[in-house]
Amino acid sequence: MTAVSPEHIFSLTENGLEAAALELFQYQYQENELYRAYTDALRIRPASVKSILDIPYLPIQFFKSHTVTCGRFEPELVFESSGTTQTVNSRHLVKHSAIYTRSFMTAFEQFYGPVSDYVVLGLLPSYLERQHSSLVRMVQEMTIRSGHEESGFYLYEHDKLFQQLQALEARGQKVLLIGVTFGLLDFAEQYTLSLKHTIVMETGGMKGRREEWTRQEVHAFLKERLGADCIHAEYGMTELLSQAYSRCDGLFETPAWMKVLLRDENDPFQLTAGKGAGVMNVIDLANIYSCAFIATEDIGRIHADGRFEVLGRLDNSALRGCSLMVS
Repeated sequence: MTAVSPEHIFSLTENGLEAAALELFQYQYQENELYRAYTDALRIRPASVKSILDIPYLPIQFFKSHTVTCGRFEPELVFESSGTTQTVNSRHLVKHSAIYTRSFMTAFEQFYGPVSDYVVLGLLPSYLERQHSSLVRMVQEMTIRSGHEESGFYLYEHDKLFQQLQALEARGQKVLLIGVTFGLLDFAEQYTLSLKHTIVMETGGMKGRREEWTRQEVHAFLKERLGADCIHAEYGMTELLSQAYSRCDGLFETPAWMKVLLRDENDPFQLTAGKGAGVMNVIDLANIYSCAFIATEDIGRIHADGRFEVLGRLDNSALRGCSLMVS
């Protein structure tokens, strides 16, 4: 059993991530057969891994073709990516549901304060209509923990949502309106509002539902139509148990147990701890019992202050729900 426990992970400071990551790497090398085989195929000896730049990052596609777990267990949750009818969905087997809940609740409240301050409204059409969505699980738990009777989900009841937002704004109630991108755009095309007490948060998600827009275009349109000063965003995916958040400017911040690094598009094993653009590798220490070191297919840029932006996806990548076009 690794000493990197949930209690350790969720109490980390930023300075503690590297030591915890190196310890978790050694555990996952021993316990995750797929990850060990991948590391061995790269001829990387665990004893030679001395920094997070030395750690091998598992290509995210393996979540579609293999079971990615440390040992064998009966999962409490199984998350599946949205995908399309032409793609194979990723599957993430979650050993302990409490770890996922603690991860998203701790991160959200770190950036936004107690969820009980908010009425939580989820606009998640298509996601609600399928099983095994990690996003639905997260928002569902947040609506419950908010403690407000108005909190809940909306599919296509745009008029009902419009009326609810007006009533909550009129009484000055703080609201979190969290929605998939195409759902928010569909709603904003029908209605205009002046949201002064509401956080509008998009989670990505176009998936061929409508013409792809850049994130800047999405945010500009939503700000104009909904009267919001800024649009927030969440970065997460099926293969991760943690989320990063952008507050207004498209630049994402991670909790202390999560970190984004970049690799060279032409040399996937060349990592950099510096700034600039590249393909994103993600460390998510909440992935204790799957794999905490993921080579994604998202293109990103890391800024001088450590925040990152998502620019798009590799050209040969499968279409994913969290993608937006490169600006």
